[in-house]
Amino acid sequence: MVRLPAVHPALAASLLCALALPPNAAEAQTCLARSTDRQALLVELYTSEGCNSCPPADRWLSLLKGAPAQPPVLAAAFHVDYWDRLGWVDRFGSARHTERQAEQQRNSGARFSYTPQVLVNGRDWRGWPTLPVLETNALVRIDLRRQDGQQVTASITPLRGAPARLSLWWAVLEDGHSSAVGGGENHGVTLRHDHVVRQYGRVAAWNSEPGAAAAHDERLMASPNGEGGRKARLLVVVTDAVTGAPLQAAQLTC
Repeated sequence: MVRLPAVHPALAASLLCALALPPNAAEAQTCLARSTDRQALLVELYTSEGCNSCPPADRWLSLLKGAPAQPPVLAAAFHVDYWDRLGWVDRFGSARHTERQAEQQRNSGARFSYTPQVLVNGRDWRGWPTLPVLETNALVRIDLRRQDGQQVTASITPLRGAPARLSLWWAVLEDGHSSAVGGGENHGVTLRHDHVVRQYGRVAAWNSEPGAAAAHDERLMASPNGEGGRKARLLVVVTDAVTGAPLQAAQLTC
């Protein structure tokens, strides 16, 4: 379980995504991203357009993008659906996001699910808009590669000290959404959202072998194109399969 130390002002972050032309210029461009040597700060926000205490958290989350930071700060906004019955249906809300929040509660230190809830590296974090200082060497390396279209290869290399079993979850994120809310607690308000989770998936656990000659590869289907011409990006998070604690995260922005 990750222990969160003292805080510092909120950081903006993005992970480098490099475009490289293959030797044959006629071939398609390849999009690459690699995690850093330090464990990233993974910020999950559980929010809803039907919750009138959520907009400040949504606005704060939007600040967590832009200039690089070390270690990287990667964010995801999971819109839950349990506010939908109170007068406004959040079109980004999902029962799967609600289920994920409930599952995270077992290990996050939270006594119950609530909105807005912030998790930092899997732990309930009520200290936002500041973030913890995390200076932890990564236990795994993540390499992401998109050759063409929707298929992305995620290569996971366990490093010294990695747990015996690893698992993975991923999310497709979009920025720049807005909603003119017509009911519920935020009636008449226009809300803006970034880091919105539009797709979410998990990969079954596997045995890790630090020092193995080959990385563990997973093929993920995630389009680089989002709603209305937006760019979508792919967030990949590797976790300890036993405790569920995040070990490293990386993001593909192309």
